[in-house]
Amino acid sequence: MKYTVDKKGFYGNYGGAFVPEMLFPNLDELEKNYNEIINDPNFQEDYNKLLKDYVGRPTPLYFAERMSEKYKCKIYFKREDLCHTGAHKINNTVGQILLAKRLGKKRIIAETGAGQHGVATATVCALAGIECVIYMGAVDIKRQAPNVARMKMLGASIVAAESGSKTLKDATNEAIRDWINNPITTHYIIGSVVGPHPYPDMVAKFQSIVSEEIKSQLYEKEGTESPDYLIANIGGGSNAAGLYYHYLEDEEVKIISVEAAGEGVKSGKSAATSVLGKTGIIHGSKTLLMQTKDGQIIEPYSISAGLDYPGVGPLHAHLLESKRADFMSITDSDAMLAGLEVSKLEGIIPAIETAHAFAAFKYLDFKTNDIIVVNFSGRGDKDLNTYIDYFNLWWIE
Repeated sequence: MKYTVDKKGFYGNYGGAFVPEMLFPNLDELEKNYNEIINDPNFQEDYNKLLKDYVGRPTPLYFAERMSEKYKCKIYFKREDLCHTGAHKINNTVGQILLAKRLGKKRIIAETGAGQHGVATATVCALAGIECVIYMGAVDIKRQAPNVARMKMLGASIVAAESGSKTLKDATNEAIRDWINNPITTHYIIGSVVGPHPYPDMVAKFQSIVSEEIKSQLYEKEGTESPDYLIANIGGGSNAAGLYYHYLEDEEVKIISVEAAGEGVKSGKSAATSVLGKTGIIHGSKTLLMQTKDGQIIEPYSISAGLDYPGVGPLHAHLLESKRADFMSITDSDAMLAGLEVSKLEGIIPAIETAHAFAAFKYLDFKTNDIIVVNFSGRGDKDLNTYIDYFNLWWIE
């Protein structure tokens, strides 16, 4: 198995757990217990029941007829935007809240960028009756106001990260500090396939329900379990990991990972890790990250709050290095135009993160019978203010 994590927590050259000694007990407890707990039949019964009755799974695999006509191929959307809370993030938080309860934890912390993971975490904490603290960059709090309101309504406490770029990286730093100070009572629900082992593997497993469903759904529609291409946007990479998971070893299925170029890869305002990144350590994991020659992290930028992360999950760094996945970098302007195009062609408004994946079609050529599955990772409600400002949608002629 070339693309699964090894016993030391590495995907090829990337991964591991590079953390302060004070975090060893937290991670050791997780590593020793998570596989046993999540494979327990009682856990699986509870998890699958919540996915069905609470999250709303399975999510549809939707044939996008008008987009398919335009791009002259068969395009399917995996509708993760229809999950409860509006994005794929809840697949992971439902699993981790059940895990935390079995570990006897009384308090949950999480980081969030676009706010979708924060909302998903606050949601499951409300469901479980557990205290919830969400760390969010001060900049993201302003541009994702609807999600901040949702988290507050769900009973979460919001802590603004005021350091650095005041975005996702800084929120993660603050959450890790909290976890160091509260190791016994607190479980940290990381929202992506980032951080120290076992988090990248654990989050990928909880998100793998996405590709598990696609196999049976695609067979029903096309007579095959395997598409020709999978396309997903990438920040840390959780939605992409879920989309790719059950296809990683099938190299007939091509993978296209789409990251944020911001104002342009060479503009100085970008989050294109595949082009700008070098091997380093961020948030306890060895991976590719944007950094200066002396190892200082370069502040990322994207119009999308969920993609402005300076690194990428170790699985995705391995997929890039091994050439299992092709990476593309999409600018703000291309992503925004793609979001508008999908809205007008299919009647579904995508999150700006998701719009990056759709922007890739402008630069790709497919055959008429090619089957492409795009992970529609989130809905655009949270981004309406950004869409309104960018396209002057408040103006009525």
